[in-house]
Amino acid sequence: MTQETGAGSGAPGDSSGAVAADGGPSQGTELKKAITPGLLLLFIVGDILGTGVYALTGQVAGQVGGAGWLPVILAFVVAMMTALSYVEMVTKYPQAAGAALYVHKAFGVHFVTFMVTFAVLSSGITSASNSAIFLAENVLAVFHLEDTLGSAGSHNVAVVIALVFIAIVACVNSYGVSESVKLNVVLTLIELSGLAMVLIIGFLAMGRGDADFSRVVLFESPDDKSMFMAVIGATALAFFSMVGFEDSVNMAEETVDPAKNFPKMLLGGLSITGVVYVLVSLTAVAVVPIGELTSASTPLLSVVSHGAPNLPMDTIFPIISIFAVANTVLINMMMASRLLYGMSKQGVLPPFLGVVLKGRRTPVGGVLFSTLLAVALVIVVSYALPDTIIENLGGTTALLLLIVFCLVNVSVLVLRKDPGQEGHFRTPAVLAVLGAITALVLVTPVAQPIENYLIAGGLLGVGLVLYVITFLYNAAIKGRRTRFHDQDEIGKE
Repeated sequence: MTQETGAGSGAPGDSSGAVAADGGPSQGTELKKAITPGLLLLFIVGDILGTGVYALTGQVAGQVGGAGWLPVILAFVVAMMTALSYVEMVTKYPQAAGAALYVHKAFGVHFVTFMVTFAVLSSGITSASNSAIFLAENVLAVFHLEDTLGSAGSHNVAVVIALVFIAIVACVNSYGVSESVKLNVVLTLIELSGLAMVLIIGFLAMGRGDADFSRVVLFESPDDKSMFMAVIGATALAFFSMVGFEDSVNMAEETVDPAKNFPKMLLGGLSITGVVYVLVSLTAVAVVPIGELTSASTPLLSVVSHGAPNLPMDTIFPIISIFAVANTVLINMMMASRLLYGMSKQGVLPPFLGVVLKGRRTPVGGVLFSTLLAVALVIVVSYALPDTIIENLGGTTALLLLIVFCLVNVSVLVLRKDPGQEGHFRTPAVLAVLGAITALVLVTPVAQPIENYLIAGGLLGVGLVLYVITFLYNAAIKGRRTRFHDQDEIGKE
């Protein structure tokens, strides 16, 4: 690993390498350890739940038919292997950082660290954009505007609603909002109530005999793909429903006894959501015909409408769905803006992204730029890929994070020579190897459509341009190299 040089530099291999602006050791303060195991579990479950299962159940079924539960299980297995690697890393290096820190400790290549960080940031932009569009479609459902406006009109209105919501989120982030774990608990309970409603109504429909269990084992591929190819593609898409567990590593410094509690709570939270997702997938296919489920913009609404036709589910369930995905937009846009701010302060992105709003002390430069990226993404994808926008944005989120997860699994193996925190969790090496291989397979053209590569490439291209601009600025104006100067701050939100 290379040694840092330049003003304010420290040793990348030294976990205590944080330095003050004057070059001396920083006196940083420890965060309060206020997150108990129960709160951590709810935080993890709440972070994983959201747009994925609400929006993509129909699209996954559309790729494999009634066997939509199979890709969900496979996505869960891949996520679990990577989650074990995250558990080792977060107990080994219990700083409030993430994948970029682990990759930097393993390889020490600043450009690679930057691209990993920007990939995580970009996944937040695609996830937030996806959620904003799905939220807009639920607003249309609440007011029954699709029938009134027609297909083209409702599409345009949905785009406007999504953009307005992203703008509102930008205002909230600029004003200064502190996302507390207690608020996350409330929103998690709302999300769980929606999924519980789907399962209860679905089970009642099954009890009445209004379900066709033969569809659950029916495999269908609209493009005449082989079962293997179709399942691999659907698994890559279903993986979007499993992401979110990686965000919990940012709570490490505030968790009571992380070495003891993180493994149980992270794996437990992922397992809970995995079971819920499989049950929802089975219920949806059994209650609703596959063709209708696939074409529905709000697939779980179709389930509750079929299961309880005499109740006003067309109004009730979309409102729950709006709450379920609104927090996803807010959290992801907060993450993106703060990563932009953090990288600007590290000197690897232009200084304007580190501008702070006076009085509110919020990263307004990062908020505005991340908002512009999300707005551009919603507009471009909505009109370039109007029929598959949810699928493509969800798939692109999964693509970006699968690349990151592959590198995290490799980093676990590379860092085995570093003892790290005493008593840390240790995942079996074979699972880290399998996690890296399966993640790599799911980012290949076997699993990903070309559109996902174009979206991901466009976002990473923006990051590359910003990096080059910063590189030239640092060399010509500042007379310094472009690199991360404080490794413990890498990847912090």
